[in-house]
Amino acid sequence: MNSLTATAENKTPEDSTESIQNPYLSLLENQRKAFMSHGVLSYEERIAHLNTLKRAIGEFKDPLIEAVMSDFGHRNEIETIATEVIAPIGEIGFTKSKLKGWMKHRRVLPTLQTLGGTGKILYQPKGVVGVMGAWNYPASLSFSPLIGAMAAGNHCMVRPSDLSPAMTEVMKQLIAKHFDENYVTVIDGDVNASIAFSALPFDHLIYTGGTQVGSMVMQAAAKNLTPVTLEMGGKSPVIIADDADMNRTIESILMGKLVNSGQTCIAPDYILVPEQMKEGFIEKCSKNIAERYPSLAHNDDITWIINERHYRRIHGLIDDASEKGARVIQINPASETIPEGKRVIPPTLITDVTDEMNIMNEEIFGPVLPVIGYNHVDEAIQYINDRPRPLALYYFGKNKQRAVDTIYATTSGGACINETMLHISHNNMPFGGIGPSGLGGYHGFDGFVEFSHKKSVYYQGPISPAKWIKPPYGPKAKKVMAWAANRVAK
Repeated sequence: MNSLTATAENKTPEDSTESIQNPYLSLLENQRKAFMSHGVLSYEERIAHLNTLKRAIGEFKDPLIEAVMSDFGHRNEIETIATEVIAPIGEIGFTKSKLKGWMKHRRVLPTLQTLGGTGKILYQPKGVVGVMGAWNYPASLSFSPLIGAMAAGNHCMVRPSDLSPAMTEVMKQLIAKHFDENYVTVIDGDVNASIAFSALPFDHLIYTGGTQVGSMVMQAAAKNLTPVTLEMGGKSPVIIADDADMNRTIESILMGKLVNSGQTCIAPDYILVPEQMKEGFIEKCSKNIAERYPSLAHNDDITWIINERHYRRIHGLIDDASEKGARVIQINPASETIPEGKRVIPPTLITDVTDEMNIMNEEIFGPVLPVIGYNHVDEAIQYINDRPRPLALYYFGKNKQRAVDTIYATTSGGACINETMLHISHNNMPFGGIGPSGLGGYHGFDGFVEFSHKKSVYYQGPISPAKWIKPPYGPKAKKVMAWAANRVAK
C-alpha cells in the first residue's frame, strides 16, 4: 500500500509530466550515458559493487534501525534487524556465491530447422532500472530488487516510499557515500516525486505496493514501453485441513499475521477452517495471542501501524464488519486502554463475515484475521478461486497428497504447506504474484534474469539451410523441402 492511493482519483502520472519536464530525467539520462560509455560490467565489478553495498548496510545498521523506528513511531527492533539488515545482507551473500554461474552463456540444443548451427543465450543487462520500494519493509523492499539489478549489471535509480521519509534519507546518505550518482542514486520527495519517477523511460521498472497504484505505475510505464515487475498483494488465504496439527498451525499463522503488526504483503489475510473446528481454533488462537502479548499499552514487541490514515482505515474495517453482523473478538488480556497517539490495534479475530463487509474485499494489512468455516475442502477451494488471485496461499494438513492437490487446484503467486511467509526467504525460488497480485518475479537467479535481457545468439556452421531457400528453386530444393515437411508432420 502507498500514499499514491490517496491521490489516485484526482491525479495521474501524466498530470505532472506532460506540463513540465520530468525533474529526474537528467539523472536518468546521465545514468544511461554512463552505462553506455562504460560497457557491460564485468563479474569482478559486479561483485565489488555487491561487497560495497553489503559493507554499507552494515555500516548504516543503527541509522537504518532508528529510521524505521521514526517512520513507524515504534517498531520492534528484532523484527527490524531480521528483515531490514540480516535479510538483504544474506541475499547479497547468496547472490555473490552464484553470480559467476548465472552469468555464463547457456548453450541450447539445435532443432531440425537449425541443424549445422548452434545457439546460445546471453544474459545482458537492460540498462537503467527504476526501483520503487514500499513502506512496510522500507529498506529490504528497496535493497532486494537493487541487489538483483546490480547483479545483472544494471545502473539503478531507487525511489523508496514517501511514507518512510526517515528511511529514505538514510538510504540516500548510504548510497551517496558509497556509490557514484551515475551508477546508483536515491530519489526522495513527496507523492509527486513518486508519480514523476514512475513516468521516467527506464529500461525496466519494478514497483512494490498496492494493486491500485500498481495499475497507475503500469499505465505510466506503458507510455514509454517500459517493461515492469509489479509486486503487489491481495487477500492471501489460509486453508486448514481437518488433519492439521492445530498448535503448530496457529504458531505459524500468528508468526505471519502479527510480525510487523500484519503490515506484510504476504501475511495471512483470512482463515478457512472446517466448521466443526472453528470455535476450537478461535479459542486456541486467542490464548496463544494472549501469551505473546500479555500487555498492549506499553509493549515494545508490538509494531505500530505506519500512520494515522492506515490506523483509521483498519479500525474502519473492524467497525464496518461489526455493524454488518460479524462477531469481533479483540485480544486484550489486561483490558487496557491504548494511550492516545499510540497506533496500536489489538490482535483481532472476526467471524460470521459476509461478502458485503469491506474487510472481505480489501487487503487488511493489519493484525485483524477473519475466520470462515467450511464443510468440505472443495468449498474452500471454490471460495478462493471465485476471488482475485492472491499473492500467497497457505495450506495446513498432514496428508501430503491432499496438500498438493489443493495447491494445484488454486492459483496464487506463491504458496506454503504447513508454514506461512517463509517462501519469500528462499533465494532459489522466484517471488512474485499473478494477475492483480503481481506481474513478474525476482529473487536469486530469477531476479538476475528479470533484470536481464535474454539475448538469443545463433552461430551458423559451414552448411547453412539458407542455400536451399534461394530462387530459382530447382528440383533438388523441392525434394529437400518435401523431405523436411514430411519429417515435421510426423
